[in-house]
Amino acid sequence: DIIPQPLLDQYLSMTDPARAQTVDTEIAKHCAYSLPGVALTLGRQNWHCLKDTYETLATDVQWKVRRTLAFSIHELAVILGDQLTAADLVPIFNGFLKDLDEVRIGVLKHLYDFLKLLHADKRREYLYQLQELVVTDNGRNWRFRYELAEQLILILELYNPNDVYDYLRHIALTLCSDKVSEVRWISFKLVGAILQKFYANSANALGLNFINELVVRFRHCSKWVGRQAFAFICQVGMFSLCFNVYIKFG
Repeated sequence: DIIPQPLLDQYLSMTDPARAQTVDTEIAKHCAYSLPGVALTLGRQNWHCLKDTYETLATDVQWKVRRTLAFSIHELAVILGDQLTAADLVPIFNGFLKDLDEVRIGVLKHLYDFLKLLHADKRREYLYQLQELVVTDNGRNWRFRYELAEQLILILELYNPNDVYDYLRHIALTLCSDKVSEVRWISFKLVGAILQKFYANSANALGLNFINELVVRFRHCSKWVGRQAFAFICQVGMFSLCFNVYIKFG
């Protein structure tokens, strides 16, 4: 009743390997690119019509096809709602997180957009996996780590101060010591956002512990780049916050 059945059948047949040989070698990629629009047109009540096709595309041997899905999975999650997302998209999302960097960057760029749609208990499971995103197939792929730091600044609001301290703090400290200055700079902003998170939620003990760790790790670092990092952390606007915390609670 929404679109002609022959048209839908024609679309679903785009994943047939035979069509890639006779019609267009990138037909599966075109199918993946159009899938969110088709899903929106059909509505979540008709997701069953597309589910098998989506799973087929998610396991396609061409990384460009999987990459296309990775970049749009957050939009599909909005269309399908939390229940279908948890049942059908989360397993595919988890697979993309362990895929090639070319695919992982797709979910990473919209990591916050996807995680905020999940229930708190399901979202908390990703705290362990976030630490794995620091490691890339190519160590020179610094833009991946830069994007991770940017996403973590947004993701902070999704977790409580204790989870931030236990998991995300370690990632921030690692990124602050990155070999690439662009990654370090955005990571200093991440450190500032973490301190602000503690301060805003009255997690004063966690904030003070983190400040002490920054002082030991960077202020008293034997290498000048570490001491420079501490200066930059103060420069992004956290000096006054650190000072106030020390005066009030230290």
